[in-house]
Amino acid sequence: MEIILTNRCEALTGSLGAGYGYFIQRRRSGKKETTRFFSQRSKHSPIPRDGHLRFILACADLARMSFHIQDIRVTRAELQQALREAGYATALYALTKYADDFPEVFDAGDIREFNINYGLSI
Repeated sequence: MEIILTNRCEALTGSLGAGYGYFIQRRRSGKKETTRFFSQRSKHSPIPRDGHLRFILACADLARMSFHIQDIRVTRAELQQALREAGYATALYALTKYADDFPEVFDAGDIREFNINYGLSI
């Protein structure tokens, strides 16, 4: 998942809180040394089965507030993986069976809408 920061925030790295098993990492690329931020699975802390999905939902919620995070980009495949790990069979079925009804890359608004429609509140 890519995390897009607001203009007021130059960098945001580290954990969003205990219990997710994910953190935000800065990556630089290209000749112009552009900096982008991505979620990263922790190698050193236990990851709850719903940690990936809760991290995605937390980032989408932070994007709604628009203070540090402006938006996120989550591929359909990553969302499917998070749903599978968390055991949300109904939402996973809908996302797989009716893939053409969903975007290839979800933004924060898409994630919030998906959350409301499929009751992912954790």
